[in-house]
Amino acid sequence: MCGAPIALAAGLAALLGLGHAMAGDTPLAAGHGSLASAPPLGQPLPQPPRWVVPGLRAPIPTNRWWSSLVALPFSERQYPHPLAVAARAEGLQVRYPGPSIRANEHCICGWMDFEPPLDLVLGHSAVARFTAARLADYSDWFVTARFEADAQPDAAFDVSYGHGSPFVFASYRGGDPTVAFTTPPEVFHRSPGGNVLGVCHDGRCYVLAGPAGSHWSGLDQRVLRNHLSGPGPFALGLLPDGQREDAVALFTRYAFTHVVDTRVEWSYDAPSARVRARFHYGLESHDGGEPGTLFALYPHQRAARVDAADGSELGTYESVRGRMSLRAGRGFTLESTFPGVLPGLPVLPGTDVEALRALVRMEAPQGSGARDTYWAGKFLGRVAALHGLARQLGLDAEGEVLEGRLRSALESWFRADLDLADPATGGAFFYEPTWGTLIGYPGSYGSETSLNDHHFHYGYFLRAAAELGRRDRAWISDDGYGPFLDLLMRDIADPRRDDPKFPFLRHFDPYAGHSWASGDGVAGDGNNQESSSEAMAAWTGLILLGELRGDTALRDLGIYLYTSELQAIEAYWFDVTGENHPPDYPAAVVPMIWGGKGAYGTWFSGEPEHLYGINWLPFHGGSLYLGRWPDYAARAYDALMRARGGAPWKTWADLVVMYRALSNRGDALRQWNVLGSTLEPEAGNSRANALHWISTFGLAGYVDRSVQADSPLYAVFRNESRRTYVAYNAAAAPRTVHFSDGTSLVAAPGALAVKQAAVPP
Repeated sequence: MCGAPIALAAGLAALLGLGHAMAGDTPLAAGHGSLASAPPLGQPLPQPPRWVVPGLRAPIPTNRWWSSLVALPFSERQYPHPLAVAARAEGLQVRYPGPSIRANEHCICGWMDFEPPLDLVLGHSAVARFTAARLADYSDWFVTARFEADAQPDAAFDVSYGHGSPFVFASYRGGDPTVAFTTPPEVFHRSPGGNVLGVCHDGRCYVLAGPAGSHWSGLDQRVLRNHLSGPGPFALGLLPDGQREDAVALFTRYAFTHVVDTRVEWSYDAPSARVRARFHYGLESHDGGEPGTLFALYPHQRAARVDAADGSELGTYESVRGRMSLRAGRGFTLESTFPGVLPGLPVLPGTDVEALRALVRMEAPQGSGARDTYWAGKFLGRVAALHGLARQLGLDAEGEVLEGRLRSALESWFRADLDLADPATGGAFFYEPTWGTLIGYPGSYGSETSLNDHHFHYGYFLRAAAELGRRDRAWISDDGYGPFLDLLMRDIADPRRDDPKFPFLRHFDPYAGHSWASGDGVAGDGNNQESSSEAMAAWTGLILLGELRGDTALRDLGIYLYTSELQAIEAYWFDVTGENHPPDYPAAVVPMIWGGKGAYGTWFSGEPEHLYGINWLPFHGGSLYLGRWPDYAARAYDALMRARGGAPWKTWADLVVMYRALSNRGDALRQWNVLGSTLEPEAGNSRANALHWISTFGLAGYVDRSVQADSPLYAVFRNESRRTYVAYNAAAAPRTVHFSDGTSLVAAPGALAVKQAAVPP
């Protein structure tokens, strides 16, 4: 994707016939910042979105589970679950991985084999091989692909499918639906009208539903054809595990109601600290179809589902995330508790203040030569944590140095004066209109070419800006650099579907409940995400900035993303309750979540500390969720110890000891005392931050997830004898924060407040 010097994005867009108008004509506001008019000389741009139907307006989404549909003429494998699908020249390959899912020390393995297609291919009677399958439409968790043949412009078909749906919906032009198997399937059901079949093949059973008046041929052959009597709906449905005849009747009722839109809406109720997400289906009924649809809930959704009217379980499917539960309706509602975040941990009574001061004095002057968005971002995160600690410790001289470094580093990135030969100029951001994305240069890990990892990289900038904003509200305001921060936010998590500049929630998958890191998703296992914790750091930044700026919509967006991602992390990366990972999977963590598997591996290393720690870093005031389940934290630590073969730690010892404090604070302090003077911290961490974290848990106990607050910036700890309540007040006036156990505390403006109270034995 890299190559010759790049022309201006406007020229590229005109060449593609897309143009700036497709991304909106209004210039982007950057406040005190500025955007580059072109990428730096020799720096790459992503390939344009070629595989879309004419008229599909920019910005085109990226980082979806279906993104390979746009990146390739025919997609790689996609995993909407419970189905797996792939667009190929012959049509849409469909497979249910459930019966083949297995686990071992390498993965929870549930991908779809591409060659040969083991189950079925949904095709077209008049076209043997198509030219391309193009993105035709999309919504929050559904997508539509259009199969077209250049030599036969009057013959085409559209297929729609999505997360949780057991159906593939289709419409045809210039021919009939065909369903090709590797061997003749068992036909166990044929409706009285002859338009609906029940078939089984290779241990999977389906409903094949043509419109009323259609009929099937080839029932004793490998390829079945539904002869349409006119333009009508077609649907293919995967029957639940172990069900046949009864399930055919159920699926037939819903097969003629097609999903034409999907939408998620969220809200945050501050007094109860509850986040509610409502999932809606837009439906279009044909031939008397039921006014609803069938959908399979993931484990994290089952746990958070609140509306009994959503219906009872109608069947189950297996997936690489665990058991999925089949339901029927027009939508469903999830509700979860937001556990709170902090801008930083408090310095508690009893802390060895002089030890912390010594470390801050030593580390405050240290710089970094990092130039790209990821490593420069990590350094900003390190400086932000040190700055907050220095101010709490009364180290004003060091605080000024660190605040100045934050300010100069952020401003050097937010002003478009990058000189690659001059490190003092930092970096620059360029807006690319066809994808609707903000690209930081110098980039890394495909952030410029494939649009990978923007939420990881830019999340560090957002959290650092929030730390600076605690001291200088004008800097993050609409009259300062606030508009530039809004651009970063809109790039990674735009809450608007009608924004002409950026796609809706670029990285976040509402139905899966978590983010995706790959921009194009071009892999046989689908899309992936490794560092769930860096996604959480980004959402923490949104929450902090929203609260500091008095922007409740931004704050609530961050809270929704944070809370949803937390539910997915605890269910799939960690499996804190032990219900979702197969018993044959021996590790206590899945370092990388893919569409088709959970992998015990990372992109960069096989060291045990990296396999576990990549979903911990960076440690900050929004990381306390890692300690919500101390028993799991102990189990994960023990598994890491076994994988390493016992101490000493080979790498990332600071992160390991900080994680140990979540389950055994005494042992964490012991290890720190052994390692502290020689410990080399991970690049985004500092020894001062490590000691502060370990000291906080040593004095306060463990995270108490049973108590919530009516302010989003809070935390609660508990040890053997007392609870420690912490709150940060971002407002300009004193605030009383109420906790759900009846405790309250008063927080001064712009300050952390701490209250400790005895608990019953």
